[in-house]
Amino acid sequence: MILLHIVARGRIGRSPEGELVDRYLKRINWPTRITELPDTGGRIPAQDPGTRRVVLDESGEVLGSVAFARRLERWRDDGVREARFLLGAADGFDDATRAGADMLLSFGRATWPHMLARAMLAEQLFRATSILANHPYHREG
Repeated sequence: MILLHIVARGRIGRSPEGELVDRYLKRINWPTRITELPDTGGRIPAQDPGTRRVVLDESGEVLGSVAFARRLERWRDDGVREARFLLGAADGFDDATRAGADMLLSFGRATWPHMLARAMLAEQLFRATSILANHPYHREG
């Protein structure tokens, strides 16, 4: 299984968004990890070979849930060890970080608070793994 690793700026703490993140990540049958970094500074953990970096960015691809699940499925089947999802602070990422990504992902053209985007990502990861397991959580149509 692929490690689903969320690397996010900001401390979510005990908040409604934090509760949502925890709720969805606990339901995922794949290994998960969250690394929180301060709003500025801090070091992103070293990246092992076989990692795909996904940067959440408003200019990224807008994928439906099934297409997102299929992307994770393809990475899994290709032997990817980790899918690392980077969520920035309020100002997002610089050009170098975006250029170094394997994928830019967007949750639409609206601007979302980064704590809410983290909860949305956790839910989409749960939904994607549910789709791949043929679990009835996702309803298409």
